[in-house]
Amino acid sequence: MTLLFHDVQLSGIFADSKTFPDCVPKQDPVAIEALYEQQRQQPDFDLKAFVYEHFTLPEQVASGYVSDTTLSSAEHINGLWNSLTRVADVPVPYDSRVALPHPYVVPGGRFREIFYWDSYFTMLGLRESGRVDLIRGMLANFAYLIDQFGFVPNGNRTYFLSRSQPPFFALMVQLLADIDGPAVLTKYLPQLQKEYDFWMHKTIRTSSGKAVYQRRVGLLSGQSLNTYSDDLATPRPEAYRQELELAPEAEASAIAPETLYHHIRAACESGWDFSSRWCADPHVLATIHTANIVPVDLNCLLYSLEKTLQKAYTLAGNQAQAVDFSYLADQRKTAIVDHCWNDETGFFHDYDAKTFLKTPSLTLAGAFPLFMNMATPEQARRVHDRLKADFLQAGGWVTTLEQTGQQWDWPNGWAPLQWVVYKGLLNYGYVETANEGRNRWLALNDKVFKATGKMTEKYNVVDAALTTGGGEYPNQDGFGWTNGVYLGLLKG
Repeated sequence: MTLLFHDVQLSGIFADSKTFPDCVPKQDPVAIEALYEQQRQQPDFDLKAFVYEHFTLPEQVASGYVSDTTLSSAEHINGLWNSLTRVADVPVPYDSRVALPHPYVVPGGRFREIFYWDSYFTMLGLRESGRVDLIRGMLANFAYLIDQFGFVPNGNRTYFLSRSQPPFFALMVQLLADIDGPAVLTKYLPQLQKEYDFWMHKTIRTSSGKAVYQRRVGLLSGQSLNTYSDDLATPRPEAYRQELELAPEAEASAIAPETLYHHIRAACESGWDFSSRWCADPHVLATIHTANIVPVDLNCLLYSLEKTLQKAYTLAGNQAQAVDFSYLADQRKTAIVDHCWNDETGFFHDYDAKTFLKTPSLTLAGAFPLFMNMATPEQARRVHDRLKADFLQAGGWVTTLEQTGQQWDWPNGWAPLQWVVYKGLLNYGYVETANEGRNRWLALNDKVFKATGKMTEKYNVVDAALTTGGGEYPNQDGFGWTNGVYLGLLKG
């Protein structure tokens, strides 16, 4: 980080640490840094004025949009898509945004760029709205990113190029194939394979000349599964101050700052940033150890990728590769059950690759084996019973059973997980419970929209009279994946 970046991020000029990384320098950043070195010692130097003179500030997405609460939520969403849509990017010098060649939908609020796993759930709503051209363009953008970088970054920002997010590309391809036909699978076969190679570390990437972290771990059984990671072990630019401030707490527990930063970044690759599921002490973020954990949801998604590759290679006439991926998917399914199924709790857990034990956390990630049709009928029955008894709340499905203040914990519910649970329960015939969760979530979304005129990033599903909490930024409105899941669930 440059001295200017460090000073701005610690100055409090911007309430949100993401604002400055999203600013666009008006000239070569090296020249701006030199000017800063010259002027900062002057007695009347004003850092804020300097930044405003030399940088163009970003705008909040849809900040000028005025909601009409006499409309239904669905009508509001269909009218909001245009405000969340960005045309193909024109490259701007020194911009942190990675220019994309096709139009795309952003989440909203502080999130001014495309986000990887958000986009699958956004696409669900675009399908219901008849915006198939946008789905095609967004999928083409992700293929472009894979061709450019060898993987799908967290989002199209240069500061996201050291990590990915939950691998939903295969599900996006299948979603479009269901609309346009199976040729979509063979069209995107090269990118499906490249994404698989990224997660399995079959291609060597470097970041600033440094070796990348592995995302594949060998297990005592001789099987292998995957973890989240990040190629860097430094504070994230978009959360620079918060992570510097957290480092002393980690050091007090004999955790090196670099270790802390790497595990925080790995949690950001998971999309669950942050949650008790990643922490040795659920209530202490500084004990985060994400990269040591084998997440059940990640491995279910990679199982889906393997099954999609099997189907795509079959359609392409490459039977040998299809057989290989059928075998790999079967092996992964066995490994997930062996390491993540807990017969005592009747639930799927994450697995700690350091201690060789299942983690104690009960989270909605445990519903992914149902979402992917991987569970046995008996496992599905027990997961259903646990979900219904412990996770179903007044406004839908709560993310975890731990109340820690982190945003991916109790009492918050998130749209993508509502969809995963809903579809997972339907896969095994639990229609009544699936519909109960669906109806409670839709009713909560409607209630908040009527009261505020907004569809928000997350919701308090335990007590609808209270707002959501946790996280390093306020609850955002827009909101891409909430819109998409709402329309998807509304259709049923």
